[in-house]
Amino acid sequence: MIPVMRIPGKGRRHREVVDVHLLLRRGDEVLLARRANTGYADGLLNAPSGHAEDGEDVREAMLRETREEIGLRLEPEELRVAMVVQHRSPRGEPRMGWFFEAWLGEGREPVNAEPDKCSELGWFPLDGLPDDMVAYCRAGLDAYRAGARFALHWHRPGDSIAHDPAAPGRLVVLPVS
Repeated sequence: MIPVMRIPGKGRRHREVVDVHLLLRRGDEVLLARRANTGYADGLLNAPSGHAEDGEDVREAMLRETREEIGLRLEPEELRVAMVVQHRSPRGEPRMGWFFEAWLGEGREPVNAEPDKCSELGWFPLDGLPDDMVAYCRAGLDAYRAGARFALHWHRPGDSIAHDPAAPGRLVVLPVS
C-alpha cells in the first residue's frame, strides 16, 4: 500500500463567514457606528453590519441587522447590492462581505438600537472618511467610492484590524466585464 501524503490545506473545502454591511446614505454622507464591548475592533468605526445566520439569504440578513442595530425597517426593494468583498483577517479567517446601499428617506432617522455593542452613530462624508475605522470596512468603502463592484481585502499576519493609512494597501479591485 502506498502511503497518502497530505498537503496542509489541500482537500479541504474553503469555508467563509458571510457578512453583510449597510452603506446607509444621506446625501454625500454615510452612517458609521463605533463598536463597543464586542471583543472585536472595539473603539473603531464600522458600517452597520453583521453575519448571515443559517437559513438566511444575504438580503434577509441585511434587513434583520438593520432593524437590530439602527432600528430602521427597510423594505427589500430599498436595498441595492453595492459590492462584494472577499476578506481574510490578520489571523487568516476568511469572510465574504456583501455591501448593500440604501438611502435614508424623509422622516426616518437611525437610532443606536444596540447601545451595549455601539457607543455612537455618526454621519461622515464619503470623500472624507475618518482613519479610525475597521480596515475591512474602510477597504470596502474605498472600493465603493471608486465604483468597484468586486474586491479582495486579504490581510497578512501581523496586519492591524484598524485602518492605517501608512500600512501597505491590501485592497485589490477585481475588474468586471
